Amino acid sequence: MSESHENNLHDKCCEHHHGHEHHHEHHDHDGLKSRLIIIITTVILLAVAVIVEKKCNLNTWQLLLVYLVPYLLVGWETLKEAAEGLMKGDAFNEDFLMSVATIGALCIGFLPGAETQFPEAVFVMLFFQVGELFEGYAEGQSKKSIAHLMDIRPDKANVERGGNMLEVSPEEVAIGETVIIRPGEKVPLDGLITLGSTSLNTVALTGESIPREATVGDEVISGCVNLSGAIKVKVTKSFRESTASKIIDLVENAAEKKSRSEAFITRFARIYTPIVVFAAIVLAFLPPLLSGSFTDSFPTWLYRALMFLVVSCPCALVISVPLTFFGGIGGASRQGILIKGASFMDILSKVRTVVFDKTGTLTRGKFAVEAVHPDNCHDSSHSQECHPALFSDSASRHLLHLAAHVEHLSTHPIAGALRDAFPQEATDGCHVSEIEEIAGKGAKARIGSDTVYVGNTKLMDSIGVKWHPCHHDGTIIHIAVNGNYAGHIVINDQLKEDSAQAISSLRDLGIKDTVMLTGDRREVAGQIAQKLNLSMYHAELLPADKVQIVEQLLKKGTLAFVGDGINDAPVLARADVGIAMGALGSDAAIEAADVVLMDDKPSKISTAIKIARRTLSIARQNIWLAVGIKLAVLVLAALGVATMWMAVFADVGVTVLAVLNAMRTLKA
Repeated sequence: MSESHENNLHDKCCEHHHGHEHHHEHHDHDGLKSRLIIIITTVILLAVAVIVEKKCNLNTWQLLLVYLVPYLLVGWETLKEAAEGLMKGDAFNEDFLMSVATIGALCIGFLPGAETQFPEAVFVMLFFQVGELFEGYAEGQSKKSIAHLMDIRPDKANVERGGNMLEVSPEEVAIGETVIIRPGEKVPLDGLITLGSTSLNTVALTGESIPREATVGDEVISGCVNLSGAIKVKVTKSFRESTASKIIDLVENAAEKKSRSEAFITRFARIYTPIVVFAAIVLAFLPPLLSGSFTDSFPTWLYRALMFLVVSCPCALVISVPLTFFGGIGGASRQGILIKGASFMDILSKVRTVVFDKTGTLTRGKFAVEAVHPDNCHDSSHSQECHPALFSDSASRHLLHLAAHVEHLSTHPIAGALRDAFPQEATDGCHVSEIEEIAGKGAKARIGSDTVYVGNTKLMDSIGVKWHPCHHDGTIIHIAVNGNYAGHIVINDQLKEDSAQAISSLRDLGIKDTVMLTGDRREVAGQIAQKLNLSMYHAELLPADKVQIVEQLLKKGTLAFVGDGINDAPVLARADVGIAMGALGSDAAIEAADVVLMDDKPSKISTAIKIARRTLSIARQNIWLAVGIKLAVLVLAALGVATMWMAVFADVGVTVLAVLNAMRTLKA
């Protein structure tokens, strides 16, 4: 079979890109329906032809005319494709093999001493069309599994211009313009909410069914569906650069990146098919020439050669293997996992080492207050609980209250964590004045009549305050009031809920080397590695250091690197397979990674590996099934034991079985 079939599979997926989804879906459905009608009509006409042959005493030419009716009905398209292939110089495809075999079967009855093979010729063509029907159905199912991603493409945008609301194509909206998104509408472009609040359905992007709440200041991305309230959004990216466009391009290009298995099958078919055709010619002519009675033995050997041609058609391999990978990519996309091509699925299935970035991958990338230690409990032997879960005692609340007020204007992430821990600071009536940022150290302010300093040990040293170290790992924020030490607050990046489950799932898959690389302090990294039971960690690294460590780890076997795709681009590129975490709206992640997880869950890594392994397993099953049965029947055909029915099963029957097996990949 030629490469055109695989291109056709890709083209059918890409047709969604041009906004004709419904038309093509309808067209495909009609194509399958008309093919089914032709098959049923052919079966009826073939039954009539067999009855006519048995009841009427017709000569060979008359019988040929009777059988030509069902043959041409079911085989016209195949004959036409074979002729077009010949004219284009692409003769050795499955249409050509089927045409030669069936025309030969129709003609063999006219040779001296040969029996007619008219029913067999029609049956070969009929079963070939049955195989095509199954293949078309399987392609349709694969396309449906990808189509839910194509549904994220927005059709229109309601843009505010000159005080009016205009409905335009998303391509026509410029960065900085405001769009209005009503309940039930798709978000047309990436942007920031300037008015209103709502719930967003992100299922097409992430596979997650729980809606995401969004309000003023929050980012929204194209492809989500607005569920509840009307919102105004200021556009931050052009349509071409929007998340929806990038994802759709990614999915379409995925079909072009062949796995090693696919590339091998394509090369194999190009070499294999001409060899088979010439082998069939040799089989038809050489034994009769050597036998000494060419006329008597030629019909027998010609029949064997025709069977040889039918059996040897490689369509079971050339159809099912790409279809298996295409189905696997579709099944993964339903789980919110975008695999950029079959080649990366190949690599994913062989991963033996998984290397993680820390911030934004295993942790949330968002600081939060973990413990509050007022000065009266700096001694760890003291009876008071030094890190109350809700900071509910008055001393802890007072310390948080002071820190939040001093930092209430700062944009630093640590300041945000302090404000989140004490949200009442905006409404508690305290008078805050003389706020001053102290570069590299912290900040100070007057709260009522008190002067409060909040910052690191350098700040405490600079004002002559004796501070106390903390037995907790993390970022320690010290507080002094009127020159006296008041205590400290421990702030840490928070682990994601499913990080521990992600590591455990990878171990269950036989991946023992789980490594964390981070630029963070060694104490913090060690604490996280211990909590997650990682096999190894490296801390206080620069991007170049990460690449060096990955280079060393690559010697152990196939390596996957998991990062946020922004500051980890060099390592993502160096790894055998780069996986972008939390890539919702991250351009750099989508560009740099080979696999994109559309939600923020590291546990999806093991899901991606499972899908890849299962897809590869099904592809191998199809290869062994097709090659094994074909070889057996080819040997039988050459020895004269096989029948045309065996040949039909070895070609079309195996193709149908392989296609049905390939369809299992759609269920992730």
